[in-house]
Amino acid sequence: MLFDMDGTLIDSEKLWDVALAELAVHYGGRLSDEARLAMVGSDMATTMRLLHDDIGQPERDPQVGAAWLTHRVAALFAAGVQWRPGAADLLRAVRAAGLPTALVTSTERALVEVALHTLGRANFDVVVCGDEVTATKPDPAPYLSAAAALGVPARRCLAVEDSPAGVASARAAGAAVLVVPADVSFAVAADVRVVDSLVGITVADLAAVFSGAWAVPRAEVG
Repeated sequence: MLFDMDGTLIDSEKLWDVALAELAVHYGGRLSDEARLAMVGSDMATTMRLLHDDIGQPERDPQVGAAWLTHRVAALFAAGVQWRPGAADLLRAVRAAGLPTALVTSTERALVEVALHTLGRANFDVVVCGDEVTATKPDPAPYLSAAAALGVPARRCLAVEDSPAGVASARAAGAAVLVVPADVSFAVAADVRVVDSLVGITVADLAAVFSGAWAVPRAEVG
């Protein structure tokens, strides 16, 4: 099992909303809804480029902005991160079933370490962070790295995602994909399964999704 973090296991996108909006104001601008949605599932470098372009200040140093944002989000994470509905129960069930499990996120290690206080470090055999791979989502590198670290081919894995970038990454790696909607609407391919939430999802359901035997509704996520 390969789990995305932000928006999939924990409801952290709202905290990113706060920090990104504050950074834009700090720079004397205002972050548009369109730019914020485009950032979901992306890495820090892409997020900084989108923010600076959106507020009309492309000349700003992305490393300075990234440091400010990391510090603010770390404080918000430390104050408490909420689980997405059903995510904690599903993760416990996956671990109880003895399934090798990886956390695969575009978020950088420093922030992931804070989030793991909520998620539980013991729930993951492998943790792949955005600043530890050669390329981030939508590139397949994060999921390929996670599968390799677990000692299995990606085609033997099921990824749980919430964003277009994450879905593209997992599919490109060859993994089966289950999408649980968060804040972004996007079209999904015929081989991608979608559920409204993780509430009530069982390990047997995951096996059915992986094998293609479970015809869960598809169409547009969000």
